[in-house]
Amino acid sequence: MKKVVSESDAVKQIVKGLQLIHSLYVSSLLYGPEGTGKRTLVRSLFPGIPEVDGRDPEAVKRALELENELIITSFEALSDPESLDFQNKRILAVADREIHPRIADEKFAFIYRMPPLKERPEDIEAYTRIFLDEAQRIFQYSDTVELRSEHLDISGNLHSLRASVYRETLLQNLDAREIESALYHLFIRTLEGNNAYRENLGILERPMLQAGLERYGSQLKLSEVLGINRNTLRKKLHEYRID
Repeated sequence: MKKVVSESDAVKQIVKGLQLIHSLYVSSLLYGPEGTGKRTLVRSLFPGIPEVDGRDPEAVKRALELENELIITSFEALSDPESLDFQNKRILAVADREIHPRIADEKFAFIYRMPPLKERPEDIEAYTRIFLDEAQRIFQYSDTVELRSEHLDISGNLHSLRASVYRETLLQNLDAREIESALYHLFIRTLEGNNAYRENLGILERPMLQAGLERYGSQLKLSEVLGINRNTLRKKLHEYRID
């Protein structure tokens, strides 16, 4: 059995409950928002069990005729779940939303809710470490990546968290040549109008001023590093509303 990635008590309780049915032919439902790790959890706990997509009702019916153990993903997509026969079968249904109470009570002996990541802060930290390792391996980066909480997007649960970790890993390891290339592709798509130079100057100046203030913590020091006088620096900071 593969190790399930979770540090939260809520998911550990789900794991404990699902582990108890390994020798039982009963039906269980795991529901929760998309991207919370439901499918990964079920596949980890029940490797080798056939899987069928609820968006293909005919495939579900055929699978139920052939199999005594079955994982049904996207269960919420089934248009006629009442007609399915789960008797004497081990069915593990996964749904991205809550199922109608009547159907849930009729079809499932055990029902579990997978909480979104915002309710599982321990898992955010655990998955962030995993996604960071993945990103550094894929991009072949070994430098330290600083991931602040504002860098992490959990609005789409694991999907958006992985994307935000990958994005930050990439951004924090770009060299000057790669940044120039990125800017080239941005300008080739967007450069237009009668005042494009002035309108796009902030793309270069704003991050330089923000980073400089954070790095040196002093307008005086930053003005020396940039080679401009303090009045000019103050005007720039005011123009870009940088505190």
